[in-house]
Amino acid sequence: MSAVSTARTESGYRPIEDYGVIGDMHTVALVGKDGSIDWCCLPRFDAPSVFARILDADKGGHFQISLRGEHVTSKQFYWPETNVLVTRFLSDEGVGEVRDFMPVAGRADEADRRQIVRMVRAVRGTVTFRVECQPAFDYARADHETVRTERGACFHGDEQALSLATEIDLARVDDGVAADVTLREGESTTLLLRDIEPGEGCAPTLSPEEAERAFRDTVQYWRDWLSQCTYTGRWREEVYRSALVLKLLTYEPTGAIVAAPTCSLPEDIGGVRNWDYRYTWIRDAAFTLYAFLRIGFTEEARAFIGFLTNLCQLDAAGEGPLQIMYGIDGETELTEQALDHLEGYRGSTPVRIGNGAYDQLQLDIYGELIDAIYLHDKYGAPVSYETWQSVRHFVNWVCEHWQRADQGVWEVRGGPKQFVYSKLMCWVAVDRALRLSRKRSLPAPEATWQQCRDAIYEAIMDEGWSDERQAFTQQFGDDTLDASNLIMPLVRFISPGDSRMLHTLDETLKSPDQGGLVTGGLVYRYNLGETHDGLEGEEGTFNICTFWLVEALTRASRIEPERLEDARLIFEQMLGYSNHLGLYAEETGTHGEALGNFPQAFTHLALISAAYNLDRTLDR
Repeated sequence: MSAVSTARTESGYRPIEDYGVIGDMHTVALVGKDGSIDWCCLPRFDAPSVFARILDADKGGHFQISLRGEHVTSKQFYWPETNVLVTRFLSDEGVGEVRDFMPVAGRADEADRRQIVRMVRAVRGTVTFRVECQPAFDYARADHETVRTERGACFHGDEQALSLATEIDLARVDDGVAADVTLREGESTTLLLRDIEPGEGCAPTLSPEEAERAFRDTVQYWRDWLSQCTYTGRWREEVYRSALVLKLLTYEPTGAIVAAPTCSLPEDIGGVRNWDYRYTWIRDAAFTLYAFLRIGFTEEARAFIGFLTNLCQLDAAGEGPLQIMYGIDGETELTEQALDHLEGYRGSTPVRIGNGAYDQLQLDIYGELIDAIYLHDKYGAPVSYETWQSVRHFVNWVCEHWQRADQGVWEVRGGPKQFVYSKLMCWVAVDRALRLSRKRSLPAPEATWQQCRDAIYEAIMDEGWSDERQAFTQQFGDDTLDASNLIMPLVRFISPGDSRMLHTLDETLKSPDQGGLVTGGLVYRYNLGETHDGLEGEEGTFNICTFWLVEALTRASRIEPERLEDARLIFEQMLGYSNHLGLYAEETGTHGEALGNFPQAFTHLALISAAYNLDRTLDR
């Protein structure tokens, strides 16, 4: 919670790690250390943005509340055990703060409206805040009319509208509004931003008592939810924050879980690796289920299983019975397009919405999904008849198609290959289905499934292992490493103390210039010089892979105890790469900066799993 300057860089962009996130399980807003909401899609995750300054500093749109004055610095922190964000400004004149949240309980008004409450307060001294609200509807493609009212302003577009309710006297500035408001110590005022129907009247403002009640109700909601957490280990604060992030990434109406709430934040500044993650990846959601179940949250798992059951009734747009990703309402077509009118974060183009990988063949999703169903049956509720019917359908399909080439876990755009990780997760799919059928006495063609499972195992051991490299490889018959193979002992494919796994660990731990994947304790997913993924440019280390390394080392310590200290050191070091709020993006750059979409479910779920298993092993 160190103080920082509120100034932006010369480019007009803040570092990706300079943001906090608030939300209400329908959508989120990213709030910078300077009090600016620079990303928000209303009324749901995948809706067009109304604020997108993070993707275009000039025309993306923003909603900023900051302190006037010289030598202003800021601190940002979460109200303990909640997703209520506090931005505190410190200046020569005094101290002011903004409390940002989206009501999820005791809503200020109708439940079908998304609302952002911004409570502005003078903590010490007399301070002047600058308020600026400049919406830019439909990714800054749509015009709107700005109408000032007695208590705020309304912004009306053809397809969308916003109401900003406040007692502050706002002035028209360009297509938005702005004002200065001076508060004496102890005084406060509240701004309520809300999506409304085009042509609808503006929403009423909140009285101080109503704002305080909405704040307290929201705080209580998050604390009540978090009280279900069963983790009591060494890294409770970090696990709590990760759980709160994952909850924000769930879509309450359907049970879907988005991979991240942003689009086109670059994996390589100035490069083309910019993707839209506001969808439900079967893989990511299944891993999220595992993380939730591991620390006591069964309701989220139940809701996603319900979402999945509905998906099984849809025709997939890909080559298997399931797509790799869906829209949060189960949409199957997620056509990718480039928004050429936007500059992109620090010039990183193209800015993409939609995701062209939605119809790829990625065989691994069946393993992750059926493993999650298996765990939900174990820790949540017994599998239903309908779900078991789907499982049988998936596994029968896997048995027929596991030998096919696919695009793999990393969604390469360089053509299908025989990825080892894809085969591994096909093995998991069949293995977990066999275990489930035996545990629940469910009907299944056991002999066929067992024969398939054994064939996959033999293929991985024969073709996915390199005697020359002394490691499991990225593809059948090659010598390239891939960090996804670190998950082998985690899914019980191989003993963590097996010599092949220990050798793979040792090879992975080498630096990239020695043929490995680890630099400074952080892990690349693969070597870009050896893997043709169909894209130009570089990328950072993959955070989930670093946490996978921690887990692999933790499990290997049962055979080689000295590896446990290595696991803990890498884990503790990785915690130091979170931002000031304990949040992570997808990747970490060479200067320790956050890269990729933010916050990223993959990273936070892997942190939970690593913390759980490392803590348990240290207690033995």
